[in-house]
Amino acid sequence: MKIVFLGPPGSGKGTYSKRIAPKLEIPHISTGDMFRDNIKNETEIGKKAKEFIDKGNFVPDEVTIEMLKQRIEKDDCKNGFILDGFPRNIDQAEALSKLTNIDVVLNLVIPDEVLIKKISARRICRQCGDIYNVADITFGDGYKMPPILPKEEGKCDKCGGELYQREDDKEEVIRERLEVYKKQTQPLIDYYTKTGLLKDVVIKGDPSMMVPEIFKILGKDNL
Repeated sequence: MKIVFLGPPGSGKGTYSKRIAPKLEIPHISTGDMFRDNIKNETEIGKKAKEFIDKGNFVPDEVTIEMLKQRIEKDDCKNGFILDGFPRNIDQAEALSKLTNIDVVLNLVIPDEVLIKKISARRICRQCGDIYNVADITFGDGYKMPPILPKEEGKCDKCGGELYQREDDKEEVIRERLEVYKKQTQPLIDYYTKTGLLKDVVIKGDPSMMVPEIFKILGKDNL
């Protein structure tokens, strides 16, 4: 199964992808991880990307698309994959459609005020990147998101690394990021709606509640 996750910053694309991919026995492909792996391994495409990143410039679409093409051609993608962070624009979506056939696009929907509370409370492991959340959110019509806390305060359960708050997880920055996201992503939502691939996922609870709901949308109730 080939799945694309869309959703604003902090909506849970990475969290849900990491929980769903193992059960479907397909890889979770994060654009950020893909860049980091190629740069770390000093691949030719990684070197190209690093030139732009080092100058503070955006990596051109053609470089990102070539990197993705190489990634999805690997053996672990033969039964599908989950894309998190790609595509980001119509050009990338059209390029993706020429590379492979996507089965479904899951659009995570969550109110801005809930997102702001959720992102402000996000804590990330410096060592392995695992994500926690210290907020206990009860909001409006049935939104109930309990905190995702580590067993030991400030330490990652998985590797023992230090948990920290990203600088761009502050409220004023979050509001700006959400506005940018809406302008950039609405055309993508319209594009995938027209193709019939888009399915909205209204996020009203924590992963223990929402993962089964996502599997129902995918037609995988028994997982």
